[in-house]
Amino acid sequence: MAVCARLCGVGPSRGCRRRGAQREQRREGPADSEPDTDAEEERIEGARLGQGQAPAPAARAPLSLLELPPELLVQIFGSLPGTDLPSLARVCSIFRRILRTDTIWRRRCREEYGVCENLRKLEITGVSCRDVYAKLLHRYRHILGLWQPDIGPYGGLLNVVVDGLFIIGWMYLPPHDPHVDDPMRFKPLFRIHLMERKSATVECMYGHKGPHNGHIQIVKKDEFSTKCNQTDHHRMSGGRQEEFRTWLREEWGRTLEDIFHEHMQELILMKFIYTSQYDNCLTYRRIYLPPSSPDDLLKPGLFKGTYGSHGLEIVMLSFHGKKAKGTKITGDPNIPAGQQTVEIDLAHPIQLPDIENLRNFNELSRIVLEVQEQVRREQQQEEEEEGQEEEEGHARQGDSQQGEQPVQRDDAGAEGTEAAGAATAQESAPTSQPFVLPVGVISRNEDYPRTCRMCFYGTGLIAGHGFTSPERTPGIFILFDDDRFGFIWLELKSFSLYSRIKVSFQNAEAPSREAFDEMLKNIQSMTT
Repeated sequence: MAVCARLCGVGPSRGCRRRGAQREQRREGPADSEPDTDAEEERIEGARLGQGQAPAPAARAPLSLLELPPELLVQIFGSLPGTDLPSLARVCSIFRRILRTDTIWRRRCREEYGVCENLRKLEITGVSCRDVYAKLLHRYRHILGLWQPDIGPYGGLLNVVVDGLFIIGWMYLPPHDPHVDDPMRFKPLFRIHLMERKSATVECMYGHKGPHNGHIQIVKKDEFSTKCNQTDHHRMSGGRQEEFRTWLREEWGRTLEDIFHEHMQELILMKFIYTSQYDNCLTYRRIYLPPSSPDDLLKPGLFKGTYGSHGLEIVMLSFHGKKAKGTKITGDPNIPAGQQTVEIDLAHPIQLPDIENLRNFNELSRIVLEVQEQVRREQQQEEEEEGQEEEEGHARQGDSQQGEQPVQRDDAGAEGTEAAGAATAQESAPTSQPFVLPVGVISRNEDYPRTCRMCFYGTGLIAGHGFTSPERTPGIFILFDDDRFGFIWLELKSFSLYSRIKVSFQNAEAPSREAFDEMLKNIQSMTT
């Protein structure tokens, strides 16, 4: 700030004050002028002349920012981050006056938050672009991005975005079961906007009576909560029965009479009763999209997947070296949101039999169980080697650092071998091969792809109601194309089809790989 003060000629130094006075004198004319130098400068000049030195030529003062045209300063200030402008306004009154120009803040709204609306219509309500930036966009910038609501085992996916002159929280819902390839559905849960230059107004959008008074509280970093102050707007005149029928049409696209499976009816009713408890207050925790790498089997991201009687659920696919993980963003009473539903072992590809033998479930099961036994032996061997290395390390306590170095080289070599094996499997596999589900395997969607690219050994998480007795069981991961994959659960004789969510989410990139891994750990611990 001191540098800016000296540049504009209003700083505390004597030279700055003198140059400012000189400019005033030039404006007022020679009659009102005063000596250009003070006593100290005259003494120094006299000493130089006494030594026979010629007087120095008069040099023009350095160009000041204040000498620039105001329209040029508007362009310069408009290119600076909005967070720096308040400090710039404290330099001097001229800067403060220029920073009231709405053109500057209109540019910051557009470049930092993507507001492309015709901001001139703000004049009708008396709200300036500076108000929009300071009281709306900058104030609530921390809640932009992807979030997972804390709704017990069910979870959810909330996307908070700048939409015109509003900040809106959209809840994303999977398409109606079993149409996994259909686009996502979404509905607004809340919105924030400005009214007549006052502080931002938060409105709850839940229910069918229009927006009403709400509240948002940023609890801590990467966590915030919403509260509805008028829950009577959520109620319907027909009581709970009308609310349930309306919820069922929105959630499942059908009536209860259309669902003949008794267990499915119980699950649907249970979800309605549970989620309706959270219609007045919700807490959200930030989630990130998984980072990608050129070596990934397919682009990681969010997918919709079929889960039997539980309907369609949202799963996040991420890659972790020789493993790929599918983490539930939405869940159910058996496997809640945040849990790792499938894990794929990329170091163990599976070669499918010919199409006739593939129809035989016992044949496919035999192949998968053989790979499972191979994986078990390899893990047992690794554990034994780690135990031997640990014993050798205790025996060489005097030289522990040298004892650790070969272990690090061995691990790197093992990872390189596994990665090379996966890469070789990808290169040797045909571009496509026929695929059909074995007889007896249940699928919610019969319209699955009839060709696949590759298959890998994997495990799926199953559990009883209430996430009791969870265990990982063997299965097979099938890669169909860039946007679809499947998983056969051997023990359940069930098939899940996953389709990519093709939505461009903003403000959802993880700041680092470590931050993403920490996020996965946190959402999993919520339901463990």
